[in-house]
Amino acid sequence: QVQLVESGGGLVQPGGSLRLSCAASGFTFSSYAMNWFRQVPGKEREWVAAIGVTGRPTNYADSVKGRFTISRDNAKNTLFLQMNTLKPDDTALYYCNAPIGRHNYWGQGTQVTVSS
Repeated sequence: QVQLVESGGGLVQPGGSLRLSCAASGFTFSSYAMNWFRQVPGKEREWVAAIGVTGRPTNYADSVKGRFTISRDNAKNTLFLQMNTLKPDDTALYYCNAPIGRHNYWGQGTQVTVSS
């Protein structure tokens, strides 16, 4: 079965950096585009970034463009999100997403808190 396991979240000061990882299993990772989303309690889940099967193309929400970088290692079945110049507004639960056929698969999320 499809499994997505995020890690790398934590507490960071404004201006700091974090690198999120998503370990994928149960499907042919190299055959599917992948996404990162985030969600704040009481708000809808927000799309953050997307990446094609080979690592290109990449696309970003305007709110993170120039600060976040999505990447993937198909040999290790792992998706990454490098987050730089973090802001308090980036505080959220971050999820990786695998749209496979008619199904959308999600991990359990990893919490990112940006606060001084």
